[in-house]
Amino acid sequence: MLPRLLPRRRLLQALTGAAAAGDLRRRAFSPSSSSAASSPSLSIWRRKKEMGKEGLMVVAQLKRLAALPPAGRSPRLEQFMRSHVSRLLRTDLLAVLAELLRQDHVILSMKIYGVVRKEIWYRPDMYFYRDMLYMLARNKKIDETRQVWSDLKSEDVLFDQHTYGDMVRAYTDAGLIDLAMEIYEDMRSSPDPPLSLPFRVILKGLVPYPELREKIKQDFLELFPDMIVYDPPDCLSDVDEEFKF
Repeated sequence: MLPRLLPRRRLLQALTGAAAAGDLRRRAFSPSSSSAASSPSLSIWRRKKEMGKEGLMVVAQLKRLAALPPAGRSPRLEQFMRSHVSRLLRTDLLAVLAELLRQDHVILSMKIYGVVRKEIWYRPDMYFYRDMLYMLARNKKIDETRQVWSDLKSEDVLFDQHTYGDMVRAYTDAGLIDLAMEIYEDMRSSPDPPLSLPFRVILKGLVPYPELREKIKQDFLELFPDMIVYDPPDCLSDVDEEFKF
């Protein structure tokens, strides 16, 4: 009797182990896990991204096809996305996106961004969204920013306070003040406790916008009443390209 029971026992143990592993995987990849999305140790995007030969070939071919009319929507580009980009390994796909971000290639970055989010191994990642938004700010892209922002909110991704401050500053420096203030309001509603340094970063970027700067200065002083804000001379309040921090 005992020999006949042993295979069943091993089968039950195997099934139990598989179920536990599946549960852990679901929790690790759960879109609602905002803490995991903000964890540097769990971030796939922060890992070193070395591009192989196939990745280099894909970048070159993508750029060539993206230049064909209609720009960014060539049938040959879409075919290449399906036949080659979809087959890339995770490391190569992330390296391709990182290179396109570095080159400020907005159209292709958005396409690869969409591919990454559909991969089975994808999970929400604050650093992934941060670098996408930095690139879009540099290139003054409003519609794309709103799309990426909507995506990260749907995945419950939260930035830390320092990233919020840097993000507001990036969009302020790009002249996209409305977007900068929307991100600032999101920062104010964050569950994380406020920090003084991000406010100082934002205030420095708002020197050319004295009315907005005064509003955020008041917010800062309400949160940190024992701190001091040094205002620039009046002659520097106007938009002046020579005034840089």
